[in-house]
Amino acid sequence: MKEQPVPERLQISPFLVFYLVMSMQIGIGVLGYQRIIAMDAGYDAWISILFAGACIHVIVWMIYKIGETVGGDIVTAHKYVVGNFFGKALCFTFIGYFILYSLTVIRTFIEVIQVWMFPELSTFWFSFGFMILCVYIIFGGFRTVVGTAFFGLVLPAYLLLTFGWAIKFSNFYNLLPIWDHSIKELLTASYHMSLTFIGFEIIIFFYPFIKEPKKSQKWAHLAVLTTTIIYTILAIITFAYFAEDQLAKQIWASLTMWKIVEMPFVERFEYIGIANWNLIILPNVCISIWIASRLIKRVFNIRQKVGVFFVVAAVLSVIHFLDTREKINTLNNFVGKMGFAFTFIYIPLLFAAVMIAKKLKKGKKK
Repeated sequence: MKEQPVPERLQISPFLVFYLVMSMQIGIGVLGYQRIIAMDAGYDAWISILFAGACIHVIVWMIYKIGETVGGDIVTAHKYVVGNFFGKALCFTFIGYFILYSLTVIRTFIEVIQVWMFPELSTFWFSFGFMILCVYIIFGGFRTVVGTAFFGLVLPAYLLLTFGWAIKFSNFYNLLPIWDHSIKELLTASYHMSLTFIGFEIIIFFYPFIKEPKKSQKWAHLAVLTTTIIYTILAIITFAYFAEDQLAKQIWASLTMWKIVEMPFVERFEYIGIANWNLIILPNVCISIWIASRLIKRVFNIRQKVGVFFVVAAVLSVIHFLDTREKINTLNNFVGKMGFAFTFIYIPLLFAAVMIAKKLKKGKKK
């Protein structure tokens, strides 16, 4: 049975892919990725960011090639390669992945609030209120989710300028000598950027919702390039601001740099930054819940709203048990490894399988 195409009224313009990809890549990981990559490659870690960004461009090209070949999303690609039953079965892992992704983002953000602002904040009730907002947005349809991604990226964009306060206290000689670490150490640092960089893979899930998908490819690549530049510049400023032994003690280096921001109308700017980050992570959670519920709809042939309630219930039932830094860190590491495996191992394998299946089908027709 041929799949019904997505109606044009539900599709988005190609340039909006830029905001979708960037809003997923810029999330909670920005607050503390510098320490993690510096543990592997020291202050040469900014080279690792550039290398990881270059690799992502190749994966994005593969994603578009898959979508163009099968004429649909990842479920269509699975069916194209292994048939209907096994194609749907393969999607179970991705439903779990995006449920865990949304859980990781919201729980890590709550931890930031509890450590920096309100130690007695209830994890369950904050996440409950946050999920009500997410459900409201998702029920508005995919275009509403895209609108949230747009505003979640544009409105807090001014925060990037605030890191400029750290420059006058920075010593850029900290970065010297350049390339003082081995290739293995640089590659390990690139690997540990995975939790921060993952998010671009969502293209393969909403591909049918893009008008003229070919035209959107340049916007996807531009989004990855912009994110790579932002992460590289922020890492360089952080490395220049902190001595290496100081950075090793900073779990959230970006927040610590905000402590020196001085304005006539605010004494503790990090409070404003954390409050704004609530808007930045909103599309992270909305998009991941939308994808998980969309996969549930595609696999089980049920209404997407039912899938949304299932995902939200799953997140709320687990989040209260993540009550220590060790558990949250374990979850972050696990989701990071899943994201790395999906983006850098599974997608290339799926790309190869789709290309082989395409040749075989052409041979049968002849």
